[in-house]
Amino acid sequence: MEEKIRKIINESGLLKEKILKDDVFISKIKAVVGEMIKAFKKEKKVLIAGNGGSAADAQHIAAELSGKFRIDRPPLNAEALHVNTSFLTAVANDYSYDEVFARLIDAKGSEGDIFIGISTSGKSSNIIKALERAKSKKMITVGFTGENTKEFEPFCDFILNVPSKDTPRIQEVHILLGHIICELVEESFFS
Repeated sequence: MEEKIRKIINESGLLKEKILKDDVFISKIKAVVGEMIKAFKKEKKVLIAGNGGSAADAQHIAAELSGKFRIDRPPLNAEALHVNTSFLTAVANDYSYDEVFARLIDAKGSEGDIFIGISTSGKSSNIIKALERAKSKKMITVGFTGENTKEFEPFCDFILNVPSKDTPRIQEVHILLGHIICELVEESFFS
């Protein structure tokens, strides 16, 4: 068992090291941070969505922005779109699960807001539909995904695609990316 533990930790570390050495990836993170700073300065909001573990990541990132990350400071306007279970189940039942996030983009999204769609596979149809809707509303669209970017590409201004097919390792990097973004945004406003 100890060997398996070490193997998992090593795989996670190697993936993060690969990203650390990727100047293009680092520049995409920097660009997303810049867009978020511009949006918050204009009193815009960040909406985030994902399914399963990615929903947990969406909620985690939204909480870091709207609560606090490191600094006791005023909240930033960020929300995970899955937290209203009555809405989620009603829309899934009355329309389809593919519509749950797109309808909230219709209700809450405005030009200049940011939408972050999280899907480790890059194939979650409800996330793709929400990205498409956000793009049509002239929101800044950001995709967090793994190696597969094909379905996200037409609808994303920025894709932070973790170079892996392994869901747990991708999710570990997604939350690292969320923490990096939250820390840099917070520092820019409140340091």
